[in-house]
Amino acid sequence: MAVSYATLLLSLSLLLYFVEKCDLSETTVPWYESLPAVAMDYKVHIDPGKEDCYFQYVNPGATFYVSFQVLRGGDGMAGFAVRHPNGQIVHPYQWRPNADYQDQQSAGGYYSVCIDNQFSRFAAKLVNLYITVIRYDQWDKFTKEVEELNLSVGNFTRCSRLKKLHKNVRDVNINEILQYQHHSRGRETWDYNLLEDNNQYVQNWSIAQILVITATTVLQVYFVRKLFQIKDSRPR
Repeated sequence: MAVSYATLLLSLSLLLYFVEKCDLSETTVPWYESLPAVAMDYKVHIDPGKEDCYFQYVNPGATFYVSFQVLRGGDGMAGFAVRHPNGQIVHPYQWRPNADYQDQQSAGGYYSVCIDNQFSRFAAKLVNLYITVIRYDQWDKFTKEVEELNLSVGNFTRCSRLKKLHKNVRDVNINEILQYQHHSRGRETWDYNLLEDNNQYVQNWSIAQILVITATTVLQVYFVRKLFQIKDSRPR
């Protein structure tokens, strides 16, 4: 419940900050690059024998975090690599079910995130890709402005509780909250897909057994009847 309240407060705060600070008519950069924190959660379908790469801009001094998790398909593993804006591979290629990478203080630029399914020639993969970019200097400034605005908490019936919750959210590392929520959602999706696949496997195997048993029974009845069949050998 506390995480839900924290998510709601964070969403409202980001919305207020965006409305206050962003003027689309004068903006020269994409709107998401001016936010103090950006979190993106994708479900990506990777065809067999293919590799997909994605690029994410990170502001200088910001914290960059990316993780992936195979949700469904084949052996449940895929390749994952991260390339720094300077061209250096900061996360070497590894064939794993999940992996992550974090740059605590980035020099800025476009990071390349590649997911590889080349070792799997027949099975496609469903992969969960999660990316966050957090500018802690802007985030601290943002929290101070929100505190000054006070979000009109006096209009809420639970004023003291919301103030306390806001203070707790401000004191907690926002990146840790977002990562925890992502991993929880990813684990839940993985468990659901596993249960669904197991259910489909059991269902298909049961249908196959029913068909085999039915066919065997029909053949047995046919041959037993043939054994007791009396041929009329009397001359005409």
